[in-house]
Amino acid sequence: MSRSAYTRELCARAPIIPVLTVRNAVQARPLAEALVAGGLPVLEVTLRTPAALDAIRAMAGVPGGVVGAGTLVTPDDVRAAKEAGARFGVSPGATDALLDACEAEGLPLLPGAATASEAMRLLARGYDMLKFFPAEAAGGAPALKAIGAPLPQIGFCPTGGVSVANAAGYLSLSNVICAGGSWVAPSSMVEAGDWHGIEALAREAAALTG
Repeated sequence: MSRSAYTRELCARAPIIPVLTVRNAVQARPLAEALVAGGLPVLEVTLRTPAALDAIRAMAGVPGGVVGAGTLVTPDDVRAAKEAGARFGVSPGATDALLDACEAEGLPLLPGAATASEAMRLLARGYDMLKFFPAEAAGGAPALKAIGAPLPQIGFCPTGGVSVANAAGYLSLSNVICAGGSWVAPSSMVEAGDWHGIEALAREAAALTG
């Protein structure tokens, strides 16, 4: 059975997964509520700030939302994310140590790959839903389309440089299930507590198609 069944199902819930860098945990719950209300129920909180784990804890209690931890790099990251309430993990790449830790902790993982060899290695281990990262720097939609030709069984969530301007190009590809983007929660809106504005951006993102 695919190790990616759960993450693939999550990726299919909405066209965009918000990639969130939360600097103040107090803002986490209203931010999550705005995104979920706007139609984006699956949320990735990157482990790039001291507030990240507390933000995951706060978001984990939001009805209708599913919060995961991004930027998983080490086994310690995996354990901390799981303890904080993350329901899934996202990584920029994949190492055996990271995969082993996620499997040991029972944390579903969306592992990163940028090449056909990386994708094939993960497929051989049972992962058929991957993060294509860094999407734009790795060649964008044309590169992902090319990778998909010989590997049609792999689904992707391109992340890294994806914006409202180019998201439709990715979403039009048969091997793209969703895309990850940070534009739905601009830091200026988060700092201002403009939850209605963020909900409106989420609604626009939730309506995107390829």
